Amino acid sequence: MNIHEYQAKELLRKYGVAVPDGFAAMSVDEAVKAAEKLPGPLYVVKSQIHAGGRGAGHFKNDPKGKGGVRLCKTIDEVRAAASAMMNQILVTKQTGAEGKEVQRLYITDGVDISKEYYCSVVLDRATSRVTFMVSTEGGMDIEEVAESSPEKIHKVGIDPATGMWPFHARKLAFALGLAGDSNKSAVKFFMALYKAFTDLDASIVEINPMIVTEAGGVMALDAKMNFDENALFRQSQVAGMRDESEEDEKERIAHEYDLSYVSLDGNIGCMVNGAGLAMSTMDIIQLYGGHPANFLDVGGGANREKVTAAFKLILSDKNVQGVLVNIFGGIMKCDVIAEGVVAAAKEVSLSVPLVVRLEGTNVEKGKEILLKSGLPIIAAENLADAAQKVVEATQKAQAA
Repeated sequence: MNIHEYQAKELLRKYGVAVPDGFAAMSVDEAVKAAEKLPGPLYVVKSQIHAGGRGAGHFKNDPKGKGGVRLCKTIDEVRAAASAMMNQILVTKQTGAEGKEVQRLYITDGVDISKEYYCSVVLDRATSRVTFMVSTEGGMDIEEVAESSPEKIHKVGIDPATGMWPFHARKLAFALGLAGDSNKSAVKFFMALYKAFTDLDASIVEINPMIVTEAGGVMALDAKMNFDENALFRQSQVAGMRDESEEDEKERIAHEYDLSYVSLDGNIGCMVNGAGLAMSTMDIIQLYGGHPANFLDVGGGANREKVTAAFKLILSDKNVQGVLVNIFGGIMKCDVIAEGVVAAAKEVSLSVPLVVRLEGTNVEKGKEILLKSGLPIIAAENLADAAQKVVEATQKAQAA
């Protein structure tokens, strides 16, 4: 789960991570009031969307104008900047050409910057370590740095059994060439960042740029945080920060029904139980020349309501021109899947080819329900047969 920059900084501040003073604003008037609370004389007006590259982006209504992060020297300039951003579509490298509507702003105090750095904390699954990555190339895309100057990225892995110690933080500070008060400030910064990462069940914390101020203090000028959704049951504060307006509508609906769903750019909808089987299904569709429209795992204990919601979710994608249901019934019973598919297909007036492959618990009952449904369902004997049939049926539907 992603959150906005101002929310990330609110959380980090509680752990002792230094951040500039700032206030969120949901309107132009609120942005002005926020600026009036700050000492000035420099203010920063920042668009809040779940995407990076805001400063280098552009607004659809003003493609040659300024980006989604603007420096202002007066309250009037804050009002003008907020007016230009609020409720406008911001396009960045990460949003794609469609962009995202700016519904929130973040007004922060200006900071005197001496030097910019990069810092992130991630879980490195290869080493089973919480890993810090730092670089002197702050403010840049870390992917570009990794490609052009990999030697400028320094990593320190933390064993979760022992946790982070000051020597880990000093190693990071020395890698960045920090000395004196800046070194001490960086050590405190890194220690606090690690505690926030672990306590909040984060999957990534990215500070870009992390800065050293003219006074020598280390501070997070920007902040991105992403969280493990499987841990949100014990992170009520984080869960309350979810902004559903920033999420894909289909993925939001899937979340309501506890479905694992990811929208893709193909035209064959997939409904499968089990992540491994879902990925295998997508692979074999590709093998036979098709393109999956989604990843959808209904899980092992789905009921009729959940299956119906999943099927309707697939068909809500206008790009879907064929559907493959591939179920191996263990805990999940094939007759439950069949009932859900039939109910959903009738409710939405199925108009695309539907291929169903069932195997496992109550498979004969499931096949009988499908057979007696009166729907033009194409039965498949195995996964390869199912993939071949759905690809062929979809191609025919396209040509028709």
